[in-house]
Amino acid sequence: MTDAKKDFWDRVEDVQAGMLGLTDDGKLVPMSPTLRKERDGKIWFIAAAGEELVKSTATAPKEGRFVIADAKSGLYANVEGLLEQVNNKDILDELWNVVASAWFEDDKQDQDVRLLAFTPRKAGAWFSTTSGVKFLYEIAKANLTDTQPDTGYQADLTF
Repeated sequence: MTDAKKDFWDRVEDVQAGMLGLTDDGKLVPMSPTLRKERDGKIWFIAAAGEELVKSTATAPKEGRFVIADAKSGLYANVEGLLEQVNNKDILDELWNVVASAWFEDDKQDQDVRLLAFTPRKAGAWFSTTSGVKFLYEIAKANLTDTQPDTGYQADLTF
């Protein structure tokens, strides 16, 4: 039996981008998720001070949503949780990468750098096969045997 929560975190680690927003706003913006080496149950984002999400979470955490549709990782999910700003230089140092560096003129010392933490509460997720060969095999097998192809599984997660 598959451990869907473990599978979720393993696949989020490979996601390059998703759509992040606040539940009461409905607007989603593209963001690159990052996980800490010692997984802490949070999905982290490096953002800029002027972004609406950053402004909205400046004084208090807000209910948020992170939507993932990533063929490379095989993860498709609608994740609900709490979005908050975190002021922690050690975590920023750990998460900083070349992608984030491209957006900030003064690298991680830039005054506009903000760190957002998204703590998932629940998610509806579909975990698909990430292998094109396996997908084609399953389709061919299903057509030959008159059965349903095994191309992944769905799970409702509570964190």
